[in-house]
Amino acid sequence: MAPEEIIRKYYRPGSKAYEFLLTHSRQVAQKALQVARGSGLELDLKFLQEAAMLHDIGIFRTHAPLLGCYGSKPYICHGVLGRQILEAEGLVRHALVAERHVGVGLTVEDIRRNNFPLPLRDMTPQSLEEKLVSFADLFFSKVGDPLKEKSLKEVKPLIASWGQDKLRVFEDWLRLFRYPAG
Repeated sequence: MAPEEIIRKYYRPGSKAYEFLLTHSRQVAQKALQVARGSGLELDLKFLQEAAMLHDIGIFRTHAPLLGCYGSKPYICHGVLGRQILEAEGLVRHALVAERHVGVGLTVEDIRRNNFPLPLRDMTPQSLEEKLVSFADLFFSKVGDPLKEKSLKEVKPLIASWGQDKLRVFEDWLRLFRYPAG
C-alpha cells in the first residue's frame, strides 16, 4: 500500500490542499518514526508511517480555505471523514487512526459538551500507533504556522486550553514515549 497513491486519488497534485497535506503528513510521519525509535516500545513502524501519511486524508471534505479545502463540513469532522474514506479503501486499521487522532482524542462527553457535529462514540486513540500519530500531529497543529514544528513549550499551552484532562493525557504520552521534557 502506497499512501501517496491514495492521497493522489482524492487530491489534485499541485493543488494547495495536496501540497499542504503531503508536506504535513510527511512531517507527522517523520516525527512519529523518530519518537517511535527512541521510545523503546515495540511498534509496527510500517503501519505507523502509513497511518501518519493518511491521518488527515479527510480534510478536503471540510471548509478550511487556508489549507485549500472547500468542502461543506466543519474542520472538526475531518477525522470521521478520513475514517469513511479509508474504510472505503479497505484500510480499517488506518481508518481508526484518522478518526481518533484529533487533539488527544475526543470522548463522547467532549462531543456532547462542545456540540460537535460528530457521531456520539469514543474517538480516543487506543493502540500505541494511534497514540503516537496523535502525539506527533500535535507538534504540527493548524494554529500559527501549520508547517513549522512547534516546541514542547508551544504545544503544552495549546493542549491545556482544551482542558487539564487533555493536558494529563499528553503528559502521560510524554512518559510513555520517553519524550525529552526539555
